[in-house]
Amino acid sequence: MTQIVKRVLLGCAAVLEILRASALGVPHGFTTRAGGVSPAPFDALNLGINTADAPEHVARNTLRLLEHERIAPGALSTLEQVHGTVVHEAKASGGTALAAPLGAGDAVWTEQPGAVVGVRVADCVPVLLVDPEGRRVAAVHAGWRGAVHGVLEAAIAALKARGTRPAALRAAVGPHLLSCCFEVGDEVAEQFQARFERVVIRTGAGKPHVSLLGSVRQILEGAGVTRVEALEHCTSCDPRFFSHRRDRGQTGRHLAYVRCAFEGA
Repeated sequence: MTQIVKRVLLGCAAVLEILRASALGVPHGFTTRAGGVSPAPFDALNLGINTADAPEHVARNTLRLLEHERIAPGALSTLEQVHGTVVHEAKASGGTALAAPLGAGDAVWTEQPGAVVGVRVADCVPVLLVDPEGRRVAAVHAGWRGAVHGVLEAAIAALKARGTRPAALRAAVGPHLLSCCFEVGDEVAEQFQARFERVVIRTGAGKPHVSLLGSVRQILEGAGVTRVEALEHCTSCDPRFFSHRRDRGQTGRHLAYVRCAFEGA
């Protein structure tokens, strides 16, 4: 069951609205656009470092989120996302300054207690993975290219290399561009048809639509992950979210993040 958390920050009228999944069992969140300081078209909680928004707005928004979540600025590790399949390990767990991105990649994991890993999205699929046995967590940015080329499989393989059992993993799939709004050309549809079953939707003479959620579910289930929770909010349909497609590229970014903090640690 999706949980929505709202909190008014002291001395500030803005309200942060963060979505949670019930399956993960560790601190995590999927941000909405509410509660930040950025002006239109990035209003308000833009967390995207590579947007046309002022960097100081993004930094203030990020610090506001981290304060809300009681996370030290230096504990958060993110990436320069490139729609690829490179996976990074994060080891930071504290510090008072925001850390620079680890490097180019689209999945990041950690087993460092207290460390937080996150990915930025505005239509692409954010996937959070939690291994309660091995006490590891991961965040994956799965756009359509990443889904087709194997970024989620690469993240699971990185966790397996450290001893994670896929059957022990818990996964949460965050808000993204659902099939209702993910219209694609035939070339993209053919790439999905070559890899996945029943994710391409064709109706009449119009362009095909693709279910990214269906693709992600097939990948997770194929890898042996059976506990999957999806927050089925369409980023294009729902004005609470940034949408690169709906807003023609002039929009902000959300953060999907998870903390390596297990009970008894």
